[in-house]
Amino acid sequence: MPWTIGQRLQGGKYVIDIVLGQGGFGITYKALHIELDQTVVIKTPNEFLSHDPEYDKYIERFIQEGRILARLSKDSHPHIVGVIDLFWEGTTHCLVMDFVEGENLFEAVRRRGALPEAEILPCIRQIGEALSVVHQAGLVHRDAHPGNIMVRRNGKAVLIDFGIAKELLPKTLSSKGIAGNEGFAPYEQMSRGSREPTVDVYCLAATLYYAITGQCPTASLARKLDNALLTPPKQINPRISDQLNQAILKGMALEAKDRPQSIQVWLAMLEALKATPPPSVDLVHKKEVVRSKAKLNSEAIPGKPATKSPRIIPWGWLVGVLLSYLLIGYLLAALKASYIVWAVAVTVASAWAVAVTVASTWAIAVGVAGAVAGAVAVAGAVAGAVTEVVLWVVAWVVVWVVAEAGDELRKSFSKVYTFLILASTSSLGLGLGWLGYRIFNTGS
Repeated sequence: MPWTIGQRLQGGKYVIDIVLGQGGFGITYKALHIELDQTVVIKTPNEFLSHDPEYDKYIERFIQEGRILARLSKDSHPHIVGVIDLFWEGTTHCLVMDFVEGENLFEAVRRRGALPEAEILPCIRQIGEALSVVHQAGLVHRDAHPGNIMVRRNGKAVLIDFGIAKELLPKTLSSKGIAGNEGFAPYEQMSRGSREPTVDVYCLAATLYYAITGQCPTASLARKLDNALLTPPKQINPRISDQLNQAILKGMALEAKDRPQSIQVWLAMLEALKATPPPSVDLVHKKEVVRSKAKLNSEAIPGKPATKSPRIIPWGWLVGVLLSYLLIGYLLAALKASYIVWAVAVTVASAWAVAVTVASTWAIAVGVAGAVAGAVAVAGAVAGAVTEVVLWVVAWVVVWVVAEAGDELRKSFSKVYTFLILASTSSLGLGLGWLGYRIFNTGS
């Protein structure tokens, strides 16, 4: 049975936290490495496989590939999950790997919708480079689908959870257990457990299809057995280039012989996109507006699925910005600040909006200096050290809230729109704060 929360392994070296995932072949746990004070992932075979006649072969492959991955980790690769340890706990074989913080591509697309071409291509290239190293070591990943590609907060991608020993079909499992995510695996992997590099070419191309369209591609078995058609990605997302459309379709060719025979060859098709100017975009696609789902459906082309808008408005953070500036406006009104102090407050709001929008060192310095100057100017307009301290605290709270709001806005909007949203929200907050004070103190 699976290990429980708090269970200690290797004489207390590891402590189990939670189960991260469980499939037909294995279980992955989140655990704490006590000596290193480091969060790790421990992967083990499923216990019930021990009754399978192929179990010994499965474990042999598990250990063999674990050792190869450990050797790969000696020359640390920035886009391959690191292997820390390989050990036995009783009769259970365990592979210990780094815990990668961030979100996988499934989560990113669910949260944001189809990702911009300029953003996702670097991630796919990074994973392609990682797969190339894996192939040179004599391995095939076989599970390079969006769930196994983690994107860190700095935008770097990491390949995790190798599909160890999946070509060995336990007799106790159905045939469906042989492959990874069926929407991203080629049919030869699904039907006979192929371990050729062209399997990874298909998986990665299918992952790019999903990321750039926001929709799962047609399953390869349905294409093979039912003659189902694969909708070209450009038909779903007209904004992608013709070259990218062709690179995806080539990588997802139904027959392995029709795909690029190595990941390097397929990556070369993506590299060619760098030297190709982006296609002209109709004005209708240049408008960065947020439209309702009903309107999107009404404007969709018959027979073509509408693409999901990737723009997400961080309402929580924007409400925080509004309330922060509302408090400042209320304090300024209560302190009967002069017009000059009000002008400084508005200038500070605009300067900080510019700083967050540009997100460069000098601009952030201007924003911080503006916030400090605003606090000092307001504090100088009144007497009392307590008031000055309160204003400093409020100023820095505003700096933090606006920075977080700007960070979320830049994920979905251009710099111009980010600035306009922040500047208008802060100005509205100042005005509402002044108005609130006037309303509640009328006649006093």
